[in-house]
Amino acid sequence: VQLQASGGGLVQAGGSLRLSCAASGRTLSAYVMGWFRQAPGNEREFVARIGRSGFSTYYADSVRGRFTISRDNAKNTVYLQMNSLKPEDTAVYYCAASLVGGTKNNEYDNWGQGTQVTVSS
Repeated sequence: VQLQASGGGLVQAGGSLRLSCAASGRTLSAYVMGWFRQAPGNEREFVARIGRSGFSTYYADSVRGRFTISRDNAKNTVYLQMNSLKPEDTAVYYCAASLVGGTKNNEYDNWGQGTQVTVSS
């Protein structure tokens, strides 16, 4: 499956952005989907994941209550709604697909190209 992330940009602290991840090549419903992020000088870290049907979600402590992951399997698209953004949320955000699921990078086999999110203070 090929993944294309979009929706990043520059936003002030307290603002919102919605990221999208469009899939092609294979139906998205076969995969657990995740969002990860990587800030300069840091390792890529888990942000959120969603089960195949969309009913099961899990978030990193740092974003729980502010971010919401969702999916529309009919549109082959996954979303990350980010509210109450903080400067420490600044990073390149990646969507990823997994047949296993989880919170670790090596549990995901397919990655999008990343989209930059910058939050100014």
